[in-house]
Amino acid sequence: MNLRVKKFNDISIVDADIVGGKNAAIGELYNKLQPKGVPSPNGFVTTSFAFWEFLKENEIQVPIENILSQLDRETYSNLTEIGKQVRKLIMGASFSNSFSNEIFDEYLTLCGKDIKEVAVRSSAIAKDPDMSFAGQHETYLNIKGKDALLDAVKKCFVSLYTNRAIKYREDRGLEHHDVALSVAVQLMVRSDKGCSGIGFTIDPESGFENVMLISGSWGLGENIVQGAVNPDDFYVFKPSLAQDKYPIIHKKLGDKKLTMVYADAQHDKTVINIETPKDKQKQFVLSDDELITLSKWAKIIEDHFQKPMDIEWAKDGLTNSLFITEARAETVHYLKDKNIHMAYELLERNEILCQGNAIGSKIVVGEARLVQSPKDAVELSPKSIIVTDTISPDWNPILKQVAGIVTNKGGRTSHAAIVARELGVPAIVGCENATTAIADGETITISCAEGNTGYVYHGESTYSKKEIDFSNIKMPKTEAKLILANPEMAFQLSNYPNDGVGLMRMEFIITHQVKVHPMALVKFDELKEVSVKNKIEKITETYSDKKTYFVDKLSEGIAVIAAAFYPKEVIVRLSDFKTNEYANLIGGKDFEPNEENPMLGFRGAARYYSDLYKDGFALECKAIKRVRDTMGLTNLKVMVPFCRTIEEGKKVLAIMEENGLKRGDNALEVFIMIEVPSNVILAEQFAEIFDGFSIGSNDLTQLTLGIDRDSELLIDLFDENNEAPKQMIRMAIQAAKKTNTKIGLCGQAPSDYPEFASFLVEEGIDSISFNPDALLQGIENINKAEKDLMKSGETSDLIFYE
Repeated sequence: MNLRVKKFNDISIVDADIVGGKNAAIGELYNKLQPKGVPSPNGFVTTSFAFWEFLKENEIQVPIENILSQLDRETYSNLTEIGKQVRKLIMGASFSNSFSNEIFDEYLTLCGKDIKEVAVRSSAIAKDPDMSFAGQHETYLNIKGKDALLDAVKKCFVSLYTNRAIKYREDRGLEHHDVALSVAVQLMVRSDKGCSGIGFTIDPESGFENVMLISGSWGLGENIVQGAVNPDDFYVFKPSLAQDKYPIIHKKLGDKKLTMVYADAQHDKTVINIETPKDKQKQFVLSDDELITLSKWAKIIEDHFQKPMDIEWAKDGLTNSLFITEARAETVHYLKDKNIHMAYELLERNEILCQGNAIGSKIVVGEARLVQSPKDAVELSPKSIIVTDTISPDWNPILKQVAGIVTNKGGRTSHAAIVARELGVPAIVGCENATTAIADGETITISCAEGNTGYVYHGESTYSKKEIDFSNIKMPKTEAKLILANPEMAFQLSNYPNDGVGLMRMEFIITHQVKVHPMALVKFDELKEVSVKNKIEKITETYSDKKTYFVDKLSEGIAVIAAAFYPKEVIVRLSDFKTNEYANLIGGKDFEPNEENPMLGFRGAARYYSDLYKDGFALECKAIKRVRDTMGLTNLKVMVPFCRTIEEGKKVLAIMEENGLKRGDNALEVFIMIEVPSNVILAEQFAEIFDGFSIGSNDLTQLTLGIDRDSELLIDLFDENNEAPKQMIRMAIQAAKKTNTKIGLCGQAPSDYPEFASFLVEEGIDSISFNPDALLQGIENINKAEKDLMKSGETSDLIFYE
């Protein structure tokens, strides 16, 4: 039996102690998962026995230990020199003839009749199987022929002692002489002619387990790993995948400016980067069918290993075949206590200098240090924030010394992102203009606490942070729900204790993701201003049909929130911009009337059946139908705002039905906002045509007291605690109980005022929805109200859990 070289056929996950976790997983993929329909390229590996024998035969193990014993373990000031000495020692050593021949024999067997290109990958072997070693050791692509192969294998051995790998082991308390290296030699997938990428079977930022993130770019995959490109990102919803519904809930087009391809013979490198043609930069690298196929494979892999996984995939551009090339355990969230959450909140926002992909959820203030390479990174301090073009593995020893990282290039699945998560260092990658927008030495605030988009602010912004243990929070019988607008916060907030989303504000998605007035897309040819048409053309340039752009963007934003809380109820409110707000959307001025008091004007239900907007409303309906029927997110319910009369309610339901949203079909429930006094007075009649009520306390208060809630002159009079609006709320709850209609309230008062929460609980409200920053206080107030009510003996149907 050969102890030094083994075929993929002969290894599995149990062999991690001799081939390392990464190569053991490759063997497991090849042996156990190909029969389940997950293709992976064939190959072979060298073992830890071969590595130790190589050191012994060349008598370099003791010299290596002697060199490492001189390492300055306080400041690591001589790390570069120590690493260089060890690498020179290993590179100068020789493979035995028998070992070289074994490698070449396996290579010939692997290739068959024609000598083929292979990938040569490193896999570290340590005692701790959960040690990821992400990006620490080298991979060599497009290796062909005996000499090139043996040279690449030796370079992999050498890479066990890169500066970053030495520092990685030092930081984790690993003894260098306990770590060996295995090398995988794997047939190349011709992704230089196709595309490749990385995938996580959970959301890598929040740890949300019901989605997977797949990233891709043109050419060989090292560009994504190295953060050299901003890739395409795709979020896939696992329950929809399992139900054979359309599972792709969000797509983000990356610029993919570089493509890594095989180098010609005249180059001294095996691979090079070329500029990606403009038309390919504007194309997604995968079709929906390909993405769904990859996602199904990723789920099979996750189920097989029974843990979240980090995979690498490649598409052969010659055969159009997809492959999984690697799989390893995700180690950041898998090992994390999900009940402990550190909540950061930005309390002031200065000028935004740039923005990109947020890695982590922290906020830090520090001094920007513009550097081009690790060699330039001198005199760094724990307050330094590195600002650079891209982060490669060579930066690893430096990253732990700094407060944060900002880069021009890179995606969520890049090496920089992975290492930043492991180290707990906040990073904003893929900003595009960070090195020009930020001045060296400038004080900046980087915020990763505002969703998937991270922001770099000028100067020092104040912020708060606190640790929360969710295991100590007990949910009340009265449902505590969230008020949400920003899809980027959804996965993170889904970890909070909650009973779903009582109000999803569609307006945020339209403003920030769609940006264009829907009627400007419907009637694009009728727009008067050339500059406006040019803006819309640029925004929608990847769409042949501009109406489809609106439906896609709105449905994706809604779907992300509905998916984050699935199967809990999520209630989306139909658009409730006022005319002055609609006019601010691109192209909006051509379609909105001027009103003296937009608060009481053409808003809410009145718009949906009006000739001025009904074609735009049809797009809203189409987006919601796509989320519910195509994606399978039937936990999504619909709410009609500012519906003044019963007749108006019937008109809205009728036009919704015309657009494919029939109340009752596919379990569709339609709610109404109780925010106009007529809603309260005629509540029993509204209950006959709607499935539920949600009290909008702000509008109900202003219309009950006759106060414009936007008026600064009357702000002292605006009070939800006033007895008049409370009486209106009481009447609405009583009508809901009489008609057996679900009723909730959305507003700030129950978290600000414990007595207001007590009032609602005493009246028997079913749910209360809070803004995210008020949720935990709101739950506490409800719990106290329910306990007080129980003690008073006024009710016997409340159940409490201590």
